[in-house]
Amino acid sequence: MADFATPNLPSRSFDATAAFYAPLGFAQHFRSDHWMILRRGAIWLEFFPHPALDPRESHFGCCLRLDDLAATVAQCRAAGVPENPHGIPRFVAPRREPSGLEIAYLVDADGTLLRLVQTPPESA
Repeated sequence: MADFATPNLPSRSFDATAAFYAPLGFAQHFRSDHWMILRRGAIWLEFFPHPALDPRESHFGCCLRLDDLAATVAQCRAAGVPENPHGIPRFVAPRREPSGLEIAYLVDADGTLLRLVQTPPESA
């Protein structure tokens, strides 16, 4: 297996976190009282318990580099994540950023920001 990194994110409730991410294609790979790993293909999200977290004050976040941003956008919409620039949870549709990258934004029920970034094609 190639080297890779995984984000370590807070969860107020592993049950609620797993339920939020399941419609987005993430399945539970590992769980104990102190750690949970959700996977969707090559994407691994790891969660630690943080029951006292106030989602409105969360500063946690990560980028998911995706080969098919449109498919993930469709999953967010099908899952019923509110498409809104404010609120928790929420989803913000993709747009071309000043960097030239196409990025959507997903905020989970714990206030964690996931930047959903379309992976640009490899340059020749």
